[in-house]
Amino acid sequence: MKPLIREYTNDEILMKDIKSLKDKGIDNKEIYILSHDDDRTDRIAKNVNANTIGLSEQDLTNVLSNIFNKQGDELRIKLQEMGFSQKEAEEYEEDMDEGKVLLIVTNPEKAESLI
Repeated sequence: MKPLIREYTNDEILMKDIKSLKDKGIDNKEIYILSHDDDRTDRIAKNVNANTIGLSEQDLTNVLSNIFNKQGDELRIKLQEMGFSQKEAEEYEEDMDEGKVLLIVTNPEKAESLI
């Protein structure tokens, strides 16, 4: 099943929603943050003890190809590795171009009603 995804422009609201998810039983291993700005992604993930999409979530071939890819390509590949279609990944990557941060929850049944 495809993960739940929400877009945010406000980091404070995003972090509040993540805290709420955790308070309601979503494990931090099921929560991922993704944005165009690696520092922003890492800062948010660190502040709320969430994950970024790293080596363990990606196919080795994609990890190696990402070394040579532009950031937009890398983000689209990461989204596809998380279960989104190529078209969805392109649309979400465009939203990240506009400064949005993505919250991805890999347990959608549990999280759907919580945020």
